[in-house]
Amino acid sequence: MANYPAGISFGTHRTIEPPGGLPQSAQRIDNSLPIHPTELLIDVEVLNIDAASFAQMRQAANDDPQGVADLIIETVNTRGKQHNPVTGSGGMLVGTVAQIGEDYHGPLKVKVGDKIATLVSLSLTPLHLDKIHEVRMDLDQVAVSGHAILFSSGIAAVLPDDILRDVALAVLDVAGAPAQTARLVKPGMSVGILGTGKSGLLCAAVARQILGPKGRIIGIAHQPEFLKPSVELGYVDTPIVVDARDPVAVLEEIHKATNGELLDLTLNTTNVPGTEMATVVATKNGGLAYYFNMATSFTAAALGAEGIGKDVTLLIGNGYTPGHAELTLELLRQDPKLMEFFVERFAG
Repeated sequence: MANYPAGISFGTHRTIEPPGGLPQSAQRIDNSLPIHPTELLIDVEVLNIDAASFAQMRQAANDDPQGVADLIIETVNTRGKQHNPVTGSGGMLVGTVAQIGEDYHGPLKVKVGDKIATLVSLSLTPLHLDKIHEVRMDLDQVAVSGHAILFSSGIAAVLPDDILRDVALAVLDVAGAPAQTARLVKPGMSVGILGTGKSGLLCAAVARQILGPKGRIIGIAHQPEFLKPSVELGYVDTPIVVDARDPVAVLEEIHKATNGELLDLTLNTTNVPGTEMATVVATKNGGLAYYFNMATSFTAAALGAEGIGKDVTLLIGNGYTPGHAELTLELLRQDPKLMEFFVERFAG
């Protein structure tokens, strides 16, 4: 292999603005062909947009699918990647390996023709779109034609044969959350989950496995229908309907539900801003507050906790944990009812 600069495996050679920087924080990157010898080329089929980003675009487009498509095209044409300028987040994609550079040395062991899901954010992935075919408003997904480029440092998963593509895409997009939940939950804990979408549901499934019948899981959402799956699947013991943007209301409900003890671990998997302090106030002193929410403000969480004299460890979710894809897919294989839910929701 040629002797390339150290940063090339991270994609620094494609950063246009500022030159030579890391592509995730860059304002603009190069999405052109041909690929560099250290890269992998993907024919893209579907973008799975980050929940916070899709919610922002829906609002900006007044719930018009064409308006969302126009925003995505504008972002990709301007920045060379799907890096939402408002939320700062991206998502991930599914496509087919089209070409492997002769000096590609990444962790992914694939061949041309393999179907893969990238496990790195679209906010750093060089992306060119030829056409948007469909915006799936209820799934945060966009069917497209185009190409993307994976750097040697990029991670991805070969799609399994036993799980439908759109189901695998949906769960792999948030695989970091259940994998990190598995690290954080300990037997006997009282666990709260703000937001019970797909990431919250998967976190609840992992927590239930670890806690068994003795631990307690409290689910928090602003609409009762959002809590229904996690309750029916047997993950959440106590559903609470309250707006997580109202920390005082959340505190009152959690205080009642725990007899004033509050939570050992609070997982924030919402897709809206302004929920930082609800996570803090729900957590007991010495507890853990985990944010798997791309709308989170570190400043609001840190200064807010300090301001109310709360000794809570604040954890910012990392979308990557070793083995996170395998753990999340195995969750579905082990729980037929969970698999059924995702099939009906994302492939039905």
